[in-house]
Amino acid sequence: MATMHTQGKAMKDTKSFKADFVRFAAGPVFGLAIVFFVASVFVSFVAAQQQSFRSRIDIVQVTVAVTDSEGRLVTGLTRNDFQVFEDGNEQDITQFTDARIPVSLGVLLDASDSMRGQPIVDARGALDRFVGELLLGEDEALVATFNHRPRLATAWTMPPSKTRNSLESLKPSGGTAIYDALASTSKLFEQRNHVRAAMVLISDGADTASDHSLIEALEDIRRSDALVYAIAIDSADARESTRVNPEALREITSLTGGYTEVVRSASDLGPATARIADELNKQYTIGYASSRPPDGSWRSIRVRVRNGQYMARARRGYYAVPPDGLSRR
Repeated sequence: MATMHTQGKAMKDTKSFKADFVRFAAGPVFGLAIVFFVASVFVSFVAAQQQSFRSRIDIVQVTVAVTDSEGRLVTGLTRNDFQVFEDGNEQDITQFTDARIPVSLGVLLDASDSMRGQPIVDARGALDRFVGELLLGEDEALVATFNHRPRLATAWTMPPSKTRNSLESLKPSGGTAIYDALASTSKLFEQRNHVRAAMVLISDGADTASDHSLIEALEDIRRSDALVYAIAIDSADARESTRVNPEALREITSLTGGYTEVVRSASDLGPATARIADELNKQYTIGYASSRPPDGSWRSIRVRVRNGQYMARARRGYYAVPPDGLSRR
């Protein structure tokens, strides 16, 4: 889980501590002995300080998008414009920024039989522009595909532009196992380098081949702490039995703070992914120290904007895993 550790003052004090002892150790033999002694004490002291901060400071980080009544993104808000509640209890916001911070973004593309022909050509073009032009160099990306089985095309890569053309040889075939793909990709987020994380799912069909249920996939997604965005291609000539299910996708994305957008063809993927990139550029990051110690339980989160005309969208909760149990919150 995402944590922020405030160690600047402790490190400054320890550097001063070390310098004073080294200056004292002036004699050649005595000084050498003192230096070794100081090095040992210094390392032990720093380790103790770091352990102390890890156990006492554990910040829950929440990424928030704010929209107005027309669905337009709202920027320029301050810390005092927000309230955050955990299990219904208001928490003190201790950290806040409206600056764009690096993101670890996973792309998950449907490569089932229904994506053959122009749809996969359009999808490749939109994704290459997304990772190559709309993400920043300090971000990182992974690319995965799925039909009846998930497949990792490119592991976490920085800068994201290096993942361009990773789907050049992709040939769609087989069924559609969306829930299996979400579950397996969510586990890869444990290996990411950035606290802020997002996943973009693109599919034109309903799940027809997963071993995981929707509930099981949701459990893995909740543990990843990633915002999930879904682009559902709902073609007018799609067969009813395999037509994409936007409501199931909305159940997933709304839990994480993302959203589902329905488009009519793969040619609409370019503008749809650009809207996601724009949102990633205009989000707020809020941090708070939970008033309760971590115990492994699921805790609900609700973010509210004091201006009732605005709506905040954020993940709905997190698992309060102790710091030594998982590195991110």
